[in-house]
Amino acid sequence: RNMSSAGPEGRKKMRECDGLIDSLVYYIQGAIADHEPNDKATENCVCILHNLSYQLEIELPESYAQSIYMQRRNISSNDKTPGCFGTRSRKVKEKQQDTPLPEEKSNLRGVESLWHSTLIRIYLSLIAKSTRNYTQEASLGALQNLTAGTGPMPFAVAQTVVQKANGLPSIRTMLHVSHPAVKKTAVSLLRNLSRNTSLQSDIAREVLPDLVSILPESVPGSDTGCETTASICYTLYNLTQSNSHNARLLLSADGLPKIITISMNDSNMFSKASRAASVLLYSLWSHTDLHSAYKK
Repeated sequence: RNMSSAGPEGRKKMRECDGLIDSLVYYIQGAIADHEPNDKATENCVCILHNLSYQLEIELPESYAQSIYMQRRNISSNDKTPGCFGTRSRKVKEKQQDTPLPEEKSNLRGVESLWHSTLIRIYLSLIAKSTRNYTQEASLGALQNLTAGTGPMPFAVAQTVVQKANGLPSIRTMLHVSHPAVKKTAVSLLRNLSRNTSLQSDIAREVLPDLVSILPESVPGSDTGCETTASICYTLYNLTQSNSHNARLLLSADGLPKIITISMNDSNMFSKASRAASVLLYSLWSHTDLHSAYKK
């Protein structure tokens, strides 16, 4: 567990170690099957996998990266519109949202396991069944790592979490735990998931009222609370930016007074949260059909 925190070279060596990842996954599967998700060894295993999933897409061996992106280029061989990713146009990026996980093999081994749907479901199972805060945080954090970035893998993992594995109810429960770090990681995961436009309706329906309910009445004093508040605001921004219905849902959940109060606290200590709230307010005002409701 300590060695998995040793930086890029340490992660690379551990990912390449024959049988290591497979053994960790095997142990966790056994613990879940034996209804023992709270033992210390399971926590250690999940924390290692959490660390090994950090910056995974960036640090993947070239052979994996090529195989993931090549299939996307083949789909779009006739579409050469320049975009953020060169010849990979905006349309291609949208197609990525329906991309199956690149290594959905039945006989998966090694680094492939880190983004396989089997392990995604294991994380969600631990989130639901474990009462150990570090295990919950590490499971959420691993999913957060896997959904970071804009490539096909993060979008595919997000799709699995939300639509294929029905993970939102378990994540929603974590929004209401008392442990600040668990709550912060759950919100950060939702922020990543909410960037996927094809999932925004599902996410808003399932967790938007909960996100509003855990928004503080004013900016919290701790750094963790401040970062969590900022992440909530940016998640709500993603969900409402292009969706008037979701903006109305936020309004009906009495989110506006909280957001206004947070945005008005402009001291340096709280600038991250107040800036995020201000960005959200600016976006909400773009829904002109809601102006009269806002004024009321």
